[in-house]
Amino acid sequence: MTLQSDVLAADTLHDVQVRGLQVPGSWLFTPHIHSDPRGIFLEAFTQSSFQEAVGQALTVKQTNISVSSQGTIRGIHFADVPPGQAKYVQCVEGLILDVVVDLRVDSPTFAQWEAVNLDSRTRQALYLAEGLGHAFCALSPTATVGYMCSEPYSPEREHGVHPLDPDLSIDWPEGLELHLSARDAAAPSMAAAVKAGILPKWDICQDFTARLAERWC
Repeated sequence: MTLQSDVLAADTLHDVQVRGLQVPGSWLFTPHIHSDPRGIFLEAFTQSSFQEAVGQALTVKQTNISVSSQGTIRGIHFADVPPGQAKYVQCVEGLILDVVVDLRVDSPTFAQWEAVNLDSRTRQALYLAEGLGHAFCALSPTATVGYMCSEPYSPEREHGVHPLDPDLSIDWPEGLELHLSARDAAAPSMAAAVKAGILPKWDICQDFTARLAERWC
C-alpha cells in the first residue's frame, strides 16, 4: 500500500545541490534529506540533476559495493580512455575521505588532487569523469562505499598510481594505521606512470566526453 505522505515526499525531492570541484570533470552532489519519525528519505541519484550539472547522462554498466576497515586505502585507480570508467561514489555507511586526482597528461590541473568527506549523514556523492584517478580512505571503524560505473571492470584496461607517492602529497589522515592491497602497494609513482606512458591524455579525454555530451544535446 502506498501512503499519500510517501507520494508527496517523492514529488518534492528534486532539489539536489551540485558543486563543481577544482579538478575539471568532478562534481559533488548534496541531496536534500527528508526526515520524520520513521527515518529519512532522499534521492541518491537523479538523471535530470546529473545531466543538468555534467552536460550528459550517466550510463551505468556496473555497480560496486566495498566494505573497508578503518585505515584502508583503495586506489589510486583509473582506466584507459577511451572508454575509461566514470564513477558516481557514495558512502552508504560510515565515513571516508574520498580523493580525486587529475592524471590527465597536459591537463591544466595535472597531478593536482582534491579530497572531500563522504558519509552516511549528509549522503553526498562524488562524480569523477573518465580519465580521473580515484582513491579513498576509510575513517570510521568500517565504511561501506557504493559506486556506479560507466563501464564494467576490465583488468587489461585498469591501472593505478601509488596513493602514498610523496610527489602527490595527498593529505591522508594522521594517526591511523594505513592498509593497502598488494596491488595498490605495488603501483607505480606518478613519475613512473608518466614515463611508462600509461596515463590518460587531456585532449583525448576532452574529445571523448564531448562526444558523450553530444548524444544528449
